[in-house]
Amino acid sequence: MLVGVDIGSDASFDATLDELALLAESAGDVAVARVTARRRAPDPALFVGSGKADEIKALVAATSAHGVIFDQALSPAQQRNLERHLGVPVADRTSLILDIFAARAQSHEGKLQVELARLQYMATRLVRRWSHLERQQGGIGTRGGPGEAQIELDRRMIGDRIKSVKERLEKVKRQRGTQRRARERRGTFRVSLVGYTNAGKTTLFNALVKARAYAADQLFATLDTTTRALWLGEAQASVSLSDTVGFIRNLPHKLVQAFEATLQESADADLLLHVIDAASPQLAEQQADVERVLDEIGAAGVPQLLVYNKCDLLEESRRPREEADCIEVRSGVRRQRVFVSARTGQGLPRLRQAIAEMALASLNASASPPSKNIGTVASSTDAATAPALPPHQHA
Repeated sequence: MLVGVDIGSDASFDATLDELALLAESAGDVAVARVTARRRAPDPALFVGSGKADEIKALVAATSAHGVIFDQALSPAQQRNLERHLGVPVADRTSLILDIFAARAQSHEGKLQVELARLQYMATRLVRRWSHLERQQGGIGTRGGPGEAQIELDRRMIGDRIKSVKERLEKVKRQRGTQRRARERRGTFRVSLVGYTNAGKTTLFNALVKARAYAADQLFATLDTTTRALWLGEAQASVSLSDTVGFIRNLPHKLVQAFEATLQESADADLLLHVIDAASPQLAEQQADVERVLDEIGAAGVPQLLVYNKCDLLEESRRPREEADCIEVRSGVRRQRVFVSARTGQGLPRLRQAIAEMALASLNASASPPSKNIGTVASSTDAATAPALPPHQHA
């Protein structure tokens, strides 16, 4: 059963719970019912209040639901109280995303990153649920009474494991840094794909470099970073193209920290291809969520090329008249847009041309005094000739 609570101050509240349902489906669950509620503030004990908790309990019994998933983050005490009240396991959005990441991680680095995030999440969930797990301390010359509780043992073991995983991830981070410095010495122009999960980044990656990376119509289909060389005939040069993990609304902060080594590929890139699902009704909100994560990882200043993917899914009347134009994303900052379909190949030649132009502009800038917003500012003529698009397609 899916539960969403509109706190009022949360502008990103999903009244339909569609994204939570997709997350549950990606984790192998089937949503049998959806419940929404509205509160001024979360209830300290049950998050939703006792009345709504009773309603959820009745629906759980009526639908034979095996568990309840909340779209918001729950405190350890709220999760414990809800499980006792409802009689079924309770999870929140954070734990659901962590479960998906744990199931999808393939590389050694990815598994370490997910393990660190899960351990950090578990460390906050150690609450006193089982008093019978206390150990008795006894023997000659020792004082009697309760010994070390199981919760204290668990906390120490988790702490030791977190320290070990962090050390191993630090080694991976140094290795990635060595690889990046090698590319810098070769003068390789680095391009990184970023975007909301399921926007079609891996499909676009495969189409550009003729790779066979796993791609599927589901959230977080791929987690591990893949880098390939992309030959651009227009520039008579090769650039490195990296496919990275997708972002999502309310991405757990611990997960962002754990994936620091992977996300650093985006922060160190020379150009970000911000892939956007042109057919999504939440296009503007998803684009804003990606921008927030990029700012968090220190990649907000990297030049961007907006790639509106899945244009083949748009109705004929909503499709753009040109393959590329420019748009003002905020006051004084304009970015180039390219409209493509990674599945059909529509617009890909124009995208390759745009990447080549920005790569050449960057190389020319490195050989002369730097100028601001290389490759991101359009001329007034470009702005005047940019085709008008439906309101939903503007950021």
